[in-house]
Amino acid sequence: MRTILATAATALFVLAQSVSAHHAFSAEFDADKPVTLRGAVTRVEWINPHSWVHIDVRDASGKVVSWKVEMGAPNQLLRRGWNKNSLPVGVEIIVEGYRAKNGSDIANGGNITMADGRKLYVGSSGTGAPYDEKTP
Repeated sequence: MRTILATAATALFVLAQSVSAHHAFSAEFDADKPVTLRGAVTRVEWINPHSWVHIDVRDASGKVVSWKVEMGAPNQLLRRGWNKNSLPVGVEIIVEGYRAKNGSDIANGGNITMADGRKLYVGSSGTGAPYDEKTP
């Protein structure tokens, strides 16, 4: 019986490690390319392993550019006080994050600042993102 329990515990540990380590920040995002995006929310996806917020941002020429911002897993966001109504479509937000290495309009989110000044942390824990250990 102990052998079965030990085997099951080991299998669960290995599975948990592989799920939580699906990718590192540095595999997709550039810590040397921080971005600050101001725009209106167009969609929020509460999916695993990462949630996403889509925002329309006006660039320097006034053209609207649609950005996709990676956030933490739904469970991480829920534990931080988020819910599916926290970012309604149309609300303007400011996102601080890091641009995708491939230069696309994708970012890894850190803080989101709401119109009333509240800052909400949306990053993924343990991915190696800058200041990962200092997050709220």
